[in-house]
Amino acid sequence: MYDTDVYLRRLGLDGRPAPDLATLVTLHKRHMESIPFSSVGSLAVPTASGELVDLVDFDEDATFDAVVAAGNGGGCVQMTRLFLRLLRDLGFAADLIAGTTAEGLESYGVEVEHMAILARVDGGSWLVDIGYAGPSFLEPLRLDGVTRDQAQYGCRYRLVEDGDGALLQRRPKLGQWSTVFRFTTKTRERSDWAPAHRAVNAAVAAAGEGGPELYSRAVADGQVVLKGRRYLTVRSGIEKARTVVDDAEWHALRTAILAGDVR
Repeated sequence: MYDTDVYLRRLGLDGRPAPDLATLVTLHKRHMESIPFSSVGSLAVPTASGELVDLVDFDEDATFDAVVAAGNGGGCVQMTRLFLRLLRDLGFAADLIAGTTAEGLESYGVEVEHMAILARVDGGSWLVDIGYAGPSFLEPLRLDGVTRDQAQYGCRYRLVEDGDGALLQRRPKLGQWSTVFRFTTKTRERSDWAPAHRAVNAAVAAAGEGGPELYSRAVADGQVVLKGRRYLTVRSGIEKARTVVDDAEWHALRTAILAGDVR
């Protein structure tokens, strides 16, 4: 059953903080550190039984128990909708917005794929996204009045105009700019993701299987991501990636990410 106080305790907070920018930054970072992204049983891939979870009309109370209270983590739509509920319960003005990754556009042909949040606080608008496996940003990004890159934990981020939307781009300390996803600030309803759900269902049915397993968690100075056999770490802006060949090591890395024991 959804419970704001349980949610806050999972994020390491006692009491209900004020709905200000400092709180939003703290909630965002702690969520990504405390609750992992896990594609297994999420809304992006089939469950272990092979049955797809409904992308739009899932039970938020039951989802909260598994994703937040038990600390198991989940996918983009699960975690984003629960985080939106938390923000609104605390008094933030926040709405759902949509985006798409290059991979999602190519695989499913939809522009409403990724789910994020637009929060308005302390006179500004902020991009909030705790449900992207990464690598991505760990704290909210300012959307209005931005005239320069925004830096976080050694990485830089910028917004590039793209028609009626914007490209969120990221650059690690020793790397090049790359696009994380495209998004618009148009307010959305959860039913807007129904076409994406149908596209995912159709793609999975045609392929006979889901995509590679995907897990991630933020750490104090960055993020770790395990996508299939590819293991990527970002620490203080330094990005490293390698292929995990050994099965025992892969399982150990997966367990560490889910348990919050990343070193």
